[in-house]
Amino acid sequence: MRLRGRVLMALYYTAAPERGRIWKSMIANALPDLEVRLAPEIGDPADIRFLAAWTLPPGLIETLPNLEVLFSLGAGVDQLDLSQVPDHVTIVRLIEPNLADGMAEYVAMMVLALHRDLYAYADRQRQRLWQPLPQVPARDRRVGVAGLGEMGRAALAALRPFGFALSGWSRSPRDLPGVTCFHGPDGLRDFAAQTDILVNLLPLTPETRRILGAELFGRMPRDAAIVSAGRGGHLDAPALVAALDSGQLSRAILDVTPVEPLPTDDPLWTHPRIVVTPHVAAATDIDGSGKAVIANLRRHLAGEPMVGIVERDRGY
Repeated sequence: MRLRGRVLMALYYTAAPERGRIWKSMIANALPDLEVRLAPEIGDPADIRFLAAWTLPPGLIETLPNLEVLFSLGAGVDQLDLSQVPDHVTIVRLIEPNLADGMAEYVAMMVLALHRDLYAYADRQRQRLWQPLPQVPARDRRVGVAGLGEMGRAALAALRPFGFALSGWSRSPRDLPGVTCFHGPDGLRDFAAQTDILVNLLPLTPETRRILGAELFGRMPRDAAIVSAGRGGHLDAPALVAALDSGQLSRAILDVTPVEPLPTDDPLWTHPRIVVTPHVAAATDIDGSGKAVIANLRRHLAGEPMVGIVERDRGY
């Protein structure tokens, strides 16, 4: 499609149809010179300067000669095959406040449930045991968050008012008020050794794949617990079961699993010390995510840096 002799500027959207229809209306109101095309109606591929996708249909990017920006429709990009994306195309992950707020709520809920022994009391209820457990003050409970991006920082902010001893781990050095920060491989060992409840919010990269495994579990204090809401690929499931069965870990809460949906015959469903939720810790808000993409489009068109640009060598 042409407009007054020039190539029309267009965004091609390939994900959930309902969100696509809403975004098309939002973008039309905010950026009337930008046309949104919903898959499979691509029109002239030469018009496409922006692509919004969850995953990449094979061969699609090769047909888009003028593509400038790929918007990932997730907080991470591990679901995308970045090798398909030419170097000149900027990759942007989704950053929107409602996503971080939802994750903070989930983490606070699960950490408090573990801290106050909710699941242990649920076990006793099924056994009809009126049996109080020793109550640990929050200041004596060491909670660590692995992954100090936007979601990790939001989770720590939500936990701070309860008075937990907070720590965090990331690949590179960070400095957060009220948080003991660790970084790098050596820092990970020290971080694990002093963490009673470990919350995983890491991006999935080759370095972090199966990081929740026997080595990390073995360095944690005996009877520690984990909350994993990053990516399913972080988990070595057999190592988790072994750590729980040996008593090295007391409990695990999994919002993400190595295979999703989790197969009905998977032993993670029935392990007495595992709680599974179906990847619901933080749901993308259609309106909020649309506004975030529009804000980044405006930045790009104005020649300003976008928020959430992915560093390919780091994978996030």
